[in-house]
Amino acid sequence: MQKARITRVILRFFLRNLLDTYPIASNLLEIIYGHIDGEQLGRQYKEHLSGFNGWAEKSHAQEWLVFPENIGEHLSIDETSLSRGELYTIVTNKAAHGGKGTVAAIVSGTKSEDIIEALERIPEAVRAKVREVTLDMSGSMRRVIRRCFTKAMRVIDRFHVQKLAHDAVQEIRIALRWDAINDETDAMEEAKLSGKEYIPQILENGDSKKQLLAPSRYLLFKSADKWTDRQKQRAKILFELYPKIKKAYSLAHSLRMIFSKNTIKDAARLSLAKWYNQVADSEFKSFNTIAATVYEHCEEILNFFVNRSTNASAESFNAKIKAFRANLKGVVDVDFFLYRLTKIYA
Repeated sequence: MQKARITRVILRFFLRNLLDTYPIASNLLEIIYGHIDGEQLGRQYKEHLSGFNGWAEKSHAQEWLVFPENIGEHLSIDETSLSRGELYTIVTNKAAHGGKGTVAAIVSGTKSEDIIEALERIPEAVRAKVREVTLDMSGSMRRVIRRCFTKAMRVIDRFHVQKLAHDAVQEIRIALRWDAINDETDAMEEAKLSGKEYIPQILENGDSKKQLLAPSRYLLFKSADKWTDRQKQRAKILFELYPKIKKAYSLAHSLRMIFSKNTIKDAARLSLAKWYNQVADSEFKSFNTIAATVYEHCEEILNFFVNRSTNASAESFNAKIKAFRANLKGVVDVDFFLYRLTKIYA
């Protein structure tokens, strides 16, 4: 009798707390009251106690969910995977700071027509109060914002732009590393055929060329003023041996500085025009492709300098979803996962 009373008290405590603490709570129950089955408790909660079976949105939850009351002046839009690589587009309200009221909409997939259809379920007068939406370079997301948030300024996230430049630098580094690997393999084979011992060329920091190019990946993502002493030495050798990497790193760093140092849109526009000229002079195919992409999205990229808004809030919320999913040890029932997610964040 006493054990049953203790169990009921613990169960009521569990139900009053955040749903995402369930795995931890079930483990505590098993410790406190030895024969409690955590999985059985989870099933009982889902089927009888959570309110999930009476959820009004259950019939269409996997297709769309909208929460007009969570629409604010500043939104973010991004896609994330809930389970098995299936993508969902999520619209979030920056003003909620990742807490209650964050989720404004969740729509299955990234197809613009489906997202527009779902968002148009929100009254036009509510959507008209949106003043700014941050996004990545996705064309479908641009179409969605243009149709659904007609008075909103579109702001392409600066970090997506910078990532393109960093990827171009890494592409050059990787190509040179494969050359170094092939050269070393050929030299080893030649030494073997001639009956000599192969002795690799060792640089002043103790690396071979192949070894130098591998860890250099990390320093090429950072500003020079953030390099450690060891990274400074490695960069010096790297840039002396591979001037192409030095030039590419300089272009990526220049783009990063445009976002860091410019404070007004017109000054940034001028800096970006100068950067285009540097890219043209470099004759790097990958950077020319990036420059063309940046040029196509120029106005939306430059809108960053109005309020210096980024899509960091959306990325942060995606991290919360991943943590929530990991805490539950995966998503078995997508409907129930969405129910719990929206109970907490919508």
